[in-house]
This record gives sequence, structure tokens and C-alpha cells, in this order.
Amino acid sequence: MAGPVLWLARHGETEWSKMGKHTGRTDVPLTRVGEQEAGALGQLLRAEPFELVEASPRLRALRTAELAGFKPEVDEDLVEWDYGDFEGRTTDQIRVTYPGWTVWDGPWPGGETPAEVAERADRALGRILALPPGSTVLLFSHQHFLRVLTARWLHQPPAFGRFLVLVTGTVSVLGWERDTPVIKHWSIPPPRRGRVAPGAPVEER
Repeated sequence: MAGPVLWLARHGETEWSKMGKHTGRTDVPLTRVGEQEAGALGQLLRAEPFELVEASPRLRALRTAELAGFKPEVDEDLVEWDYGDFEGRTTDQIRVTYPGWTVWDGPWPGGETPAEVAERADRALGRILALPPGSTVLLFSHQHFLRVLTARWLHQPPAFGRFLVLVTGTVSVLGWERDTPVIKHWSIPPPRRGRVAPGAPVEER
């Protein structure tokens, strides 16, 4: 195996994620459904012997880790994209002023650019890739950040993340095919979750 295997857990549902509001630096708690999602993640994760478990410092990520049965180390680089002036707004609301806007194409007034988010992702990946081959690592983080991190894992530009829809309360696995970094599994829900089927269309947040 060429390097560590990386498991990605997106935090459970919040009121803002349910409404499609961009949630970066705001500490929004999990909903009751989000707590159920987080608890169910343990069914997928607790049997895996992780050498390292890390989480974003945001409460929604830390609470998801706790309910899944983990006590992660906090890594500031795992925070969600800083949306700046668009914090708490939906894509439709932003497009009133900026028709056709996406987080991948901008603009980003007062917030991070894709390159700045990718810089954080690259730092996190650099630390992980320094671990022995075959090590298993688990990250509890956020949708857009994890999509950028996955793009960088694949040696793609950050905007490649636009093709990677990531549902709340799901697990993805990044690994290897010989010496090539690949996506092994993507946005997999815990068993019997039943709220969102794999492959179901999900509006971008």
C-alpha cells in the first residue's frame, strides 16, 4: 500500500444544513436527526482500528465525533470554508446579487478562495501522508472542506470538489490502487439510516 487510508466523516444535520445555508465559522448545533446520524456513524466506524482521529474545532463536528464514540484531536485546518459575507445565506439568496454564483467560482467577498481552502487541505494531507503506509486515519469535518481535501488527495484543483456531493452523517474512504490515490467509497450512510439513499440527488450547500 502506497500510504495511509483516510476515512472522512461529514458531521450530522444542522438546521442550517437542512435549509441550505452556508455554514462556515458559525457554531450551529446538530438537530435531533443530526444526533441520530452521528450515533449511527459508530456502526461504520467503531470496529476500525484508527491510528489517528481528528476533528474540526466546530461544535457540530466535535459532537458528531462524540456521538459516534470517538475523542478526536482538534485540528484547526479542518474547519469549513469561510464563506465571509455569504455566511448563513443560501445559494439562491446569493444569486439575487451574483447570478450563477457557486462557491467554486466565486466571488468570495470577505471569505476564503478555493486556493486558500486548498492550502489548509494540503497541510492536513501532508501530516497524514507522513504516517506509515497502511495507517488508518479518521477526520470529522465539513462538506465543502472535505470535497476540497478529496480533490487535493487526487492531485486535482480544488474546484474538482464540485463533482463530489457529500451528504450529512456519511462516511467516505480515500485509499490507493497500487501507488495511485483513489476514492474507494463516497458518501456512504450508516446501515438502516434510511433518510438519504446512496446516489440520491442532493442540492449543493
